[in-house]
Amino acid sequence: MSVTKTSEDFQVFVKPVGAACNLACSYCYYLQKGALYPDEKSFRMSDDLLEIYILQHIQASSAQTVFFSWHGGEPTMAGLDYFRRIAELQKKHLPANREVLNGIQTNGTLLNEEWCRFLKMENFMVGISLDGPEKFHSSNRFRKDGKSSFDEVLRAFQLLKTYQIPCEILCVVHSGNVRFPLEVYRFFKSSKVEFLTFIPVVERLSPESNQVSDRSVPAKSFGEFLCAIFDEWKISDIGTVKIQIFEEALLTAFGPDHALCIFKSVCGRVPVVEHNGDFYSCDHFVDSAHWVGNIRGNSLAELLESMGQKAFGQAKLDLLPEYCLKCDVRSMCNGACPKDRFIETPEGEPGLNYLCEGYKLFFNHCKPFVEEVAEAWGSNQSQ
Repeated sequence: MSVTKTSEDFQVFVKPVGAACNLACSYCYYLQKGALYPDEKSFRMSDDLLEIYILQHIQASSAQTVFFSWHGGEPTMAGLDYFRRIAELQKKHLPANREVLNGIQTNGTLLNEEWCRFLKMENFMVGISLDGPEKFHSSNRFRKDGKSSFDEVLRAFQLLKTYQIPCEILCVVHSGNVRFPLEVYRFFKSSKVEFLTFIPVVERLSPESNQVSDRSVPAKSFGEFLCAIFDEWKISDIGTVKIQIFEEALLTAFGPDHALCIFKSVCGRVPVVEHNGDFYSCDHFVDSAHWVGNIRGNSLAELLESMGQKAFGQAKLDLLPEYCLKCDVRSMCNGACPKDRFIETPEGEPGLNYLCEGYKLFFNHCKPFVEEVAEAWGSNQSQ
């Protein structure tokens, strides 16, 4: 029997232009994915497939608010008219008693006032990539001609602020900025950033290696980076700046599962749909081994609920080393992202996360505060 609706929440990273991008960021793991389609002349999702995807996505979602996530590559390369068509198709297929929310992840360089008027009118949320002050951003995020994207990105962020469009900054933490946590954080505070996510660079030298590139963030240093920012945030910025990993840690005070896939005990609910309809298990596993199907042949709901996708998600828990199962902060981490589980535990068991030392340092550091919050919340609930 065919599946048309899923029983669990999901988020699809849909790629309307595949891996195509106008930048050449040194640490980008997705640019190379274009090689999966060597005969492709255009990486823009066709109009008929776009409508198929939007209809299937709405049908698959059991939530009152249907959430779409437009990713790349650089999704704005599809053009503003393309996104106007997206909004039209969503309205065409959305039942009268439900609503749509769109998010777009962009490098910001193509945004202008016309784009911002559209994003505001259609209630888009925007994620924009900025790695802190110019000296840190420009070392890795540059155009194909080698010029920095910093001025264009900062201009785009300020434009989004002017139009009062909800905007989250994604800051990639690498070996160049990890030793300057407060300089990075205070730059964002001075720029009036309200939503902030830190993404650590972990680049294996080869699929078989447990060694990482010079750009990669040292695990302990990443933990120290988070601890330093947490201490300042706790004193002066609670309620003013929302930092994703801090929010995730605090979720454990209230009981429900994590919102972020890397900290959930089981994953598999954030797949990728490529420009041609190919469905892959995860944004970090877009390869032939993790191709599940195509939405022209199977519905999005069927692919989400397929045995292969379920097995991919369950493996996150099943392959967790004993070292992690006994860890005092397991509920905060759950082994983190499977893509980074390539080192051994102290006992020699495979499958430990490369960032374990840093996560363990940070989660133990913030744990007393989380426990205070849990105790205060519990007391209020019992009154």
